[in-house]
Amino acid sequence: MRRSGRCASFAAVVLVAANVAGCATFATSESKLQAVKTVGIISAVGDQATVAKGGLTGLDNGSKSFPIEPWGLDDLIVQQATAALGGRFQVQPVTYSRSAFATIKDSVFTPANLVRGDPFKQLVRTEVSPQGLDAYIVITKAQAVYGGGHRKVEGVGFITYRTVTESYSQIYALYEIRVIDGKTFDVIDKKAAQPLGNAGNVPLAGPSRPVDGNFPISSGDGNDEGLHRAIVDLITRSLPTTLGDMHLTAVR
Repeated sequence: MRRSGRCASFAAVVLVAANVAGCATFATSESKLQAVKTVGIISAVGDQATVAKGGLTGLDNGSKSFPIEPWGLDDLIVQQATAALGGRFQVQPVTYSRSAFATIKDSVFTPANLVRGDPFKQLVRTEVSPQGLDAYIVITKAQAVYGGGHRKVEGVGFITYRTVTESYSQIYALYEIRVIDGKTFDVIDKKAAQPLGNAGNVPLAGPSRPVDGNFPISSGDGNDEGLHRAIVDLITRSLPTTLGDMHLTAVR
């Protein structure tokens, strides 16, 4: 009985410590945000889209990517984020190398990146102007696995997945947001956009929705207006929620 009592007491201490640590992390990010007055917004999500195909049968597995800069997704993201954040911060325009931010492939949530540090911190230091704002909101591609965790998709695109008995398709817009301190370049907070309520049969870890067999698969030239509109819908519905979850928008 004494041993059980000691184990229970130890477990309780561990649980309390974990809760305190979680609260401390939340309090730290919140306290740092309190000092932030000026922000710049960086978006590097919409340089290309990917059409991926896969299935348990192993047939026709593969993907292709094509440029979609004319869609203006990053301009849309900056405009929507500016509108959402303007009630709390002074949003100032910034110039940056969009391609430099877009070409980083490793997600910040991998163990390797936790060891070597967030790769976007140095980019904010060297590729963004003006320097000296209180913080920079960096919105970049996120990754998610599908098909039993054996394959990955990133950024925006379309998946067709086939098994022996069924076939389904999904569109996705995967991104993550970092708040980087403009003076120290420390990451104040980071969060990946979460799934919406209509994620489908095999939900991805991010905004996505199923589409029926009549949805047109892009020819790969970036001119698929149906896919364009669907991606825009995912972004415009998920971005305000993600910013709100990070306590970046004004409390109403």
